[in-house]
Amino acid sequence: MFFAQYYLDCLSQASYMIADETTGRAVVVDPRRDVSEYLADAESRGLTVVGVINTHFHADFVAGHLEMAARTGAWIGYGRRAETEYPIRKLSDGERIALGDVTLQIMETPGHTPESISVLVHEHADDTVPYGVLTGDALFIGDVGRPDLLASVGVTAEELGAMLHDSVQNKLMALPDEVRVFPAHGAGSACGKNLSTEKQSTIGEQRATNYACAPMSEDQFVAIVTAGQSAAPGYFSYDADLNRRQRELYDPAAAPRPLTAEEFTARRAAGAVVLDARSPQEFGTGHLRGSINVPADGRFAEQAGTVLAPGTELLVVAPQNREEEIVTRLARIGFDQVAGYLRGPEDALAAMGDGVTPASRLTAAQLRAALDSERPPVVIDVRNCGERAANGSIEGALHLALGELPRRLDEIPVDRPLVLHCAGGHRSSIAASLLRHHGFSDVSDVLGGYAAWALHNAPANA
Repeated sequence: MFFAQYYLDCLSQASYMIADETTGRAVVVDPRRDVSEYLADAESRGLTVVGVINTHFHADFVAGHLEMAARTGAWIGYGRRAETEYPIRKLSDGERIALGDVTLQIMETPGHTPESISVLVHEHADDTVPYGVLTGDALFIGDVGRPDLLASVGVTAEELGAMLHDSVQNKLMALPDEVRVFPAHGAGSACGKNLSTEKQSTIGEQRATNYACAPMSEDQFVAIVTAGQSAAPGYFSYDADLNRRQRELYDPAAAPRPLTAEEFTARRAAGAVVLDARSPQEFGTGHLRGSINVPADGRFAEQAGTVLAPGTELLVVAPQNREEEIVTRLARIGFDQVAGYLRGPEDALAAMGDGVTPASRLTAAQLRAALDSERPPVVIDVRNCGERAANGSIEGALHLALGELPRRLDEIPVDRPLVLHCAGGHRSSIAASLLRHHGFSDVSDVLGGYAAWALHNAPANA
């Protein structure tokens, strides 16, 4: 058996290839949209991809099933409850897919979504204990998939929670302890709240250590799993819907072109949004007025999808020689409308004169002084609930998590200075740039975030 995990750090996303090396038949599970790596591995090993399985309709990225099928002729498989605009093979509970002696077996594990499945991997067809189980978003290492993402139209979070309780407690926990667990996501994903940095585990380890795998009633399970979930990024519902549709294929050769400063300015004037992927420090030194800062060195795709609207025409300002990387990472979440990018951003920005402005960034000491002044600013905390509960907060701060910010702009005062902070200064630069883009004029963020504030001040209110 050939078994490989492909892990994408930016989205905390795992995909898999399983093959029988005797027959050369392979299946790819939960592929991302840029499929060249899977195809290159298959070719180098003499394998033919005959099938693509998605464990569910993903909300956090656009899956590469259509690209893989177009390149290989492979069938596309989903759980039997899935409905799509393209032809699929509906996979039922207990169904076995023989690749040779290597055999896959479908286990219906609804809860994260109604159509969710897990895939049991048997190294030999007659093995009584599976080699492993690909759990999709049903079971993570340290957590389970959240049932409240609203990716499934017509099904409530309570109904999904009941399904997930059965899938985890009665189906997955019924597997032998030695079965390896291979989830679709790891730490950092918004598809759960307590995901481990480990890339694989076992059923026995999860039975012993995963809070959601301890025996409990359905009501207890739903309450504990849904409590404390962070706001889902705004693009999740868009991607969940896009994964059902017959959409355009991703073409890595159709890269956006570099634009001159004049072309860039003209597209911007016509309504395109400038996405600046440089660091908060570089952005703060000077950026095009109204541009939105989402740094490349971080959870770029997820954060871009949080603050940008799908379908928006984008102009990219990227760190030097990272333009194509930025465009690819946007395409992974279905943001294909990149009109072009600014080559040599430092020189180009210097030539744009009055259109370039610095960003106001305060130290913790400057924020303390501002709060003690006659006209104190409104402090906006863009961390999630769990971070505030664990680490404390600035007294009187308005809490608007970054994932909620774009849809709650009308709650922000317009008659007072605004100072935003996160944990360390990354998300606050994103959030502050978003507010400026939407017309808020007196906006700053805090260098070093809450960590710097906590060091500079007396113990905060927890």
